[in-house]
Amino acid sequence: MDSIRPHSTQGIVPGYLLARLATSGRYTHAAQAARQTLIAGRPTYHSTLELSIDASGALVAEVTAAPTRAIFDAQNTERLPGVRVRGEDDPPVADPTANEAFDGLGATFELLLDAFGRNSLDDAGAALNATVHYGIDYDNAFWDGSRMVFGDGDGEVFSGFTRSVSVIGHELGHGVIQSASGLIYQGQSGALNESIADVLGALTEQHLQGQTADEASWLVGEGIFTDAVQGRALRDMLNPGTAYDDDELGRDPQPTHMRDYVNTTDDNGGVHINSGIPNRAFALAARTLGGHAWEGAGLAWYRALTGGLSSDAGFSEFAQKTLTAAGEIGVTVESAVRDAWVAVGVIEDARTRDPQ
Repeated sequence: MDSIRPHSTQGIVPGYLLARLATSGRYTHAAQAARQTLIAGRPTYHSTLELSIDASGALVAEVTAAPTRAIFDAQNTERLPGVRVRGEDDPPVADPTANEAFDGLGATFELLLDAFGRNSLDDAGAALNATVHYGIDYDNAFWDGSRMVFGDGDGEVFSGFTRSVSVIGHELGHGVIQSASGLIYQGQSGALNESIADVLGALTEQHLQGQTADEASWLVGEGIFTDAVQGRALRDMLNPGTAYDDDELGRDPQPTHMRDYVNTTDDNGGVHINSGIPNRAFALAARTLGGHAWEGAGLAWYRALTGGLSSDAGFSEFAQKTLTAAGEIGVTVESAVRDAWVAVGVIEDARTRDPQ
C-alpha cells in the first residue's frame, strides 16, 4: 500500500494530524475521510487578494469601513468558488454553515477594524469571500490566497469548522500576514506565520465575546472535535502540548520553550508544531497585562507584523520587533512582552546575565 504524505498546506488541521488519523483503526470513517483530504490537498495558492476598491481611490477607507462578504457553496465538490448563496445585504439563509461562515468573516473584520484600524485583510477594503461544503467529508478549513474554504468534517472525529470563530479568524489571519509581510511558510518564519494567525484567531473570538485575557480559553479550534475524541481543541496557546491526548490521534506535540524546539523536515519544518513557542509568549504577555488582549500585547504583535518584518524572520527578529512596538505603547507593555519572550527562551534575560 502506498504511504500517505501530508500536503504542504495552511489549513487549520496540521498534515501530521491528518496522516495519523488516516491510519486509525478506531475511527474508520474518519480515517477514510482523512486519506481523501490528504489526497485532495487544496487548490494552488494564489499570490494576490481580491480587492474591492472605490474607483476614486481617495475615499476608499471611508467608503469601505464595513465588510463586503459573499458566501459560496461548493456543493460537496472541489470546484471553487461554487454557487453564491449569501451576500452582504442578504438575510440569513436556511443553511447554518453558510450563516456561521458569514458571521465569522464579519467578526474578523470587526476585530481588525476596531483593534488595529485595519480595513479588511489588506487594509484597503478587500472583499471577504468564503466557500462552504468543500469536498466530501473534507477534514480541514484553509485560506487559499483569496478566500476561506471550509470542509464539513467527517462527523466521526471532526464535526465541522465554521462553528469555531477562532478557526475563521486564524485562516483569515493568513490573508493579513500575506498582505502585511509575506512570511515564508517554512521553518521559524512559517511557525511565526501559524502563530500570528492563531493570535488573530484567538483575538477574533475574544473580541466577539468581549472577553479579557483572564477570561479567555486561549484555545484555537475549540468545538471542532466530536465527543468521541479526547481533546478540547487543536491548540492551546497558553499551555501548548495539552490541547488533545487521544489514543488514536496521539498527543498534541507543541513545545512550550526553545529548549524543546522540534527540528524536522515534516510539516514545512514544524510550522504547526513550533508555533506553540510564540503562541505561549503572546498568551503570557496578554495575561500579565490583563484587560483586553488586543489592546496591549495584540497591538504590539500587530505593529511588529506590519512594521517592516522580514519575510524570512525567525523568532528572535519578531521578538525584537514586538519589543520595539511595545516600548512605543508603554513601559508596562514592554516589560510584559520582554518577560514573555524570556519565559519561552527566545531572548535572554539581561537582568540575570553574568557580568563579564
